[in-house]
This record gives sequence, structure tokens and C-alpha cells, in this order.
Amino acid sequence: MKLLQVTTILGLAAQSVSAGWFSPVYKNFFSVPLPIAPVKTPKKQFTNPSTGRLVNYYEIEIKPVEIQIYPPPMKKARFVGYDGSIPGPTFIQNKGEEAIVRFINHGDRNSSIHLHGSYTRAPFDGYADDVTGVDGYKDYYYPNGQNGRTLWYHDHAVDHTAENAYYGQAGMYILRDDFERNLGLPDGKYDVPLILTGKYYNKDGTLWDPEANGETTSVYGDVIQVNGAPWPYFDVEPRKYRFRLLNSGISRTYKLYLEEDTKVGTKIGFTVIGSDCGLLEKSVPTSDLYMSVAERWEVIIDFSNYAGKKLTLRNTKGVGADSDFDGTDRVMQFRVGQKNSVTSTAGNGAIPAALRSVPYPPNKAGIDHQMVFQHDGGMWNINGHVWSDGVDARVLAKPKRGSIEVWELINKSGGWTHPIHIHLIDFQVIQRTGGDRGVMPYEAVALKDVVWVGPNERVLVIARYSPWDGVYMFHCHNLIHEDHEMLAMFNVTFLEDFGYPETTYFIDPMEQQYRAKPCKPGEYKDVNTWGNGEFSLQGITDKTNWFFGLEAYKDIDKVELALEEYWGRTTLAKTSTVAVPSSTASATTLITSATSATTTAKTSTTAATSTCKGKGSKGC
Repeated sequence: MKLLQVTTILGLAAQSVSAGWFSPVYKNFFSVPLPIAPVKTPKKQFTNPSTGRLVNYYEIEIKPVEIQIYPPPMKKARFVGYDGSIPGPTFIQNKGEEAIVRFINHGDRNSSIHLHGSYTRAPFDGYADDVTGVDGYKDYYYPNGQNGRTLWYHDHAVDHTAENAYYGQAGMYILRDDFERNLGLPDGKYDVPLILTGKYYNKDGTLWDPEANGETTSVYGDVIQVNGAPWPYFDVEPRKYRFRLLNSGISRTYKLYLEEDTKVGTKIGFTVIGSDCGLLEKSVPTSDLYMSVAERWEVIIDFSNYAGKKLTLRNTKGVGADSDFDGTDRVMQFRVGQKNSVTSTAGNGAIPAALRSVPYPPNKAGIDHQMVFQHDGGMWNINGHVWSDGVDARVLAKPKRGSIEVWELINKSGGWTHPIHIHLIDFQVIQRTGGDRGVMPYEAVALKDVVWVGPNERVLVIARYSPWDGVYMFHCHNLIHEDHEMLAMFNVTFLEDFGYPETTYFIDPMEQQYRAKPCKPGEYKDVNTWGNGEFSLQGITDKTNWFFGLEAYKDIDKVELALEEYWGRTTLAKTSTVAVPSSTASATTLITSATSATTTAKTSTTAATSTCKGKGSKGC
């Protein structure tokens, strides 16, 4: 394993500092129109005979693309994106309609796809070691069973997540439901994804490579891009818009605010309506919005009082541990049309004060696990463990399926910020101590899957570990930290006396039958054309029928209700544990299974990762 060397770009330390530019000076602020990623359309639709649900089948090709970021004569920058789009195409899905997405890897390195915010079964969750090699493909099976929310899909390959995401492997995945549609919120062209990221460029306009340059701490970026474009502008009508904000960057955090160009220093209020896990309990007016890596916030901005004016979405300098540069206090510009330019009043009514009944976890006393995020001995680690320690060391919690747990997330890494993501679950942020702020008003009425843990801060989160059993990850979403091993696992264990029938068990993320396969020569043509063999219409039909027979997502709502009823009638004689050593569970009893067909993660995962032990190892 390679020990980390703190060799940050320009020698910037782990604290907020300001510099001019690392990239070439960018002089064309707000000169490029905001790109809108294409909406991905299904290649084929099927009906799942066991559920009666519509199933959308897609193909996505990971491939290089060159984009002109700096004006000529600067060179184009080379990216590697989904369908060659930066960001990737947007998926818009309806609750209850499943999806099967085949990702074909024609990029530069291993890939693994995580649908961030979905309660996907473990083999389709994008486990770090479950990689697809170059010229391979894997089929991912998604339930789309949750409430309406803004998800995103991105790379999660061991050792290369930061590199792949930095080069463009990220896209938005929107899940819609009827409840949300009936609220009368801005929709259609007034419902706009805004995907933020920061990058560095070389003096010739090409993309600076963090891995080739040995970056081991953070990549904040001095060029802020929205939907792939540097500091774009967006023409809006003088009415309400819904914006789905996603921070898809590697390391940079934001404290966003809005101001009119002619009234610098006067903030314009907007309304937060949604978080990582869908609508808030109530709408929350604010003039500032904190946003760490991988967080999603949905906001409504009312431009009706600003006809004919320009507004700038800005970023506050000196936030978190970020390094600031001359251009990082600006994000994008809104150009508001004249009063008579409104083409539709649909979704332009009053913002509802109450939005939905949020299913917060039941209250629970005590702390079940402390998870300590540290930079110790030159290593990014959780509770003293790193990913390459192996399965026995990296399983740090074993919640029983459907149980409620309180985790304390502790940042002891000095001046660094850690955005912590827990896979599978939605959690509630219940307390912040030791940081520079308490739980924000919009955070207090939300469910989340990522939480910003600031320097020296402790954050309490509570969640129900459901609906599935199996092995899942949690980690820092500063992707440089993740790639340098601030990544661990938890095992949601099988309930022997649950009694709810299931056809197939999906608890091992490395189970061989679900893993990637090589693309055979002549089989794949393109994402819009049927190929041969496994890529022919018959081959795809056979594969989807095989998926349907697994009954992976049958009766999800009934499963969740059954789990709530089980724990409602079950009394556990359990003492809360706060000592870090007891939080570190052994993987020897990693999975308890009622069926001999299910392998343990200790056996299969260790075998599958024996040649890929983390940074510096061969065979990755």
C-alpha cells in the first residue's frame, strides 16, 4: 500500500486560503449558455410479469469526448463521460417503473456505477471492488421504488473513483411520483438540473490530471463549471423556476447565495423545497445554502421582480477547508427576460408551506456506533481502518435488517472537511456539535444520504437500516479521500425470524452471477442499435427475463411495512455502545443466511479482491 504524501496543489494547506489562478486566467465569465444534458430514452421497454411493472432498458457507453473549455487557440480538453456527454444524460424515471441499465466501458480504466440515493440491491449498488474492466459491460437493476427525489449516478471503482468522476463520469437521475406532481411546482422547462463541479486546467487548455500529478488530499478546482460549462449564463423568464442543485465535484464545498448585479452585497432570498431524499417536510426560505460534495438541494427562485435584470449565483469564500481562487466566488448568471416574456404560468403559483409528511426514523436513545474520520500516519481512515486492510477490518457495523441505529460521525482529521455518504439508507441529521454551525433550518426538515462534517465537528444521524440485508459501503465523498481509503462497509444482517418470503438473496455485492462480462468482438454496435449475441434484441430479452425471475424488488412497500411491524413488536435487550473498538465488527459472521445458495461476503469478497488491495497495488 502507498503511504500518502501531503502534496497539495500549489502547496495549499488544509485550510481556507486564497490564490489567484492555477489554471490559465479565464476572462469570459458568463459568456457561455448553460448546457442542458440530454434526457436518456429507453432502448426497449418490457413488462415484469411477476409485478406487472413497466421496466425501462437502457444502454450507456463510457467513452472519451473532447470539449472546448477555453477559447481557441487553447486546446480542447479530453474527458471520459457517459455516452460521451459531460455531464452524462439525465434519466427521468417514474416511481414504480424499474430500470435495467447496461454500462459498456470503452473508457480508460476500470469502472463501477453507483446510483447514489437509491436503495438498490447490493450486487447492483456499485461496490468499489465490483469493477468493469475496459471493453467489459455490466447490467445494473434499479427499483425506482422510493418517493420522488433527485439522485445521481457516478463512478465508484476502487482507487479510481476520483479520477473517473473528475473526467466526467457523473449524471443526474430524477425519480418522479404522483404526489409531487400534484403540488403544482415548476415543471418541464422550468425544472432545471444544475450540476456543479470544480476543475483545474493546464496552460494549454487541457484538463489537469490529479492522479498523474500525485494529488492525495483534495482537488478543489479554480474553474467552476455548471452542467459542464465554465461560469455559464441562463436565460430565464420572470417567473418561478425549480433548480435541482448537485455538487458533483471532487472536493469543493459551497455556501451559495444570489444577488442582483447592480446591488452587490444585497442577497436575494430563495426557497429550499428538497434534499437528497426528496421533498422537505415544509418549504424553507433562506438566503444562503451550504452544499458539500454529493449533496443535492432543490430550490425555487422567483424571478418575477427582476424582469430585464441580471442575477449572479455566488459562492462564499472561506467556507470549509477549501482553497479559494479569483473566480471561485462566482458560479453562474441568470439573465431575466422582460415582463411580457413569460410563456406559461403553470407551476407558477404560491409555494406550498407544507410539502410532505417525511418518514423520519422513530426516536432512539443512545449512540450505537462512533465513526471517526482521521488523517493519521499519512493515511485517510475510518476508526483506524482503511479499505486495503481487507474485509475482516473494513466491516464497522452490523445493524439488523430494519433496525434503527444512531451513528456519531466524528471529524478528527484536523482542518479537513468530510462529506459522509451512507449507502442504502435515508438518515436524519439530529445534532451538530463542535463545528461552526448547528443543524440548518432546511437540514432539520429533511432526510439525507450525505452530511457535511466540518473540521473538529461531531454529527449525529439516525436511520432505519432497510429495506434489504446485505453488505454496503459508507465513506467520505471527498473522492480523493475515498480513493486513498477513507472507505468502509456495514453489513445489514439477516433476520432469522422475520418470516417474509423472498425468492433470491442479494446480500453479497461480489456474487459472481451479477458481475461484469467482457464485450465479445462484433456484439456491441452502439447505444441506439441492436447488436449481436448478448447485445441483440433476443439477448436483451433473455437477460431481462432472467432478472424478472429473481424477484429482486417484488412488493417493496410490503417489505418495508413488514419490517416496521416486526420491530414494533420486537423488544431488543440491547445496550448502546459508544466505544470505537466495539464499533469495529468482525466479518467472520458477516452474513447469516437461511439458504445454502447464498455465499458469505468473507469468502467471496475476499477472494474477488485478492489482487486489488488498494493504492499502489497491481491488478487494479
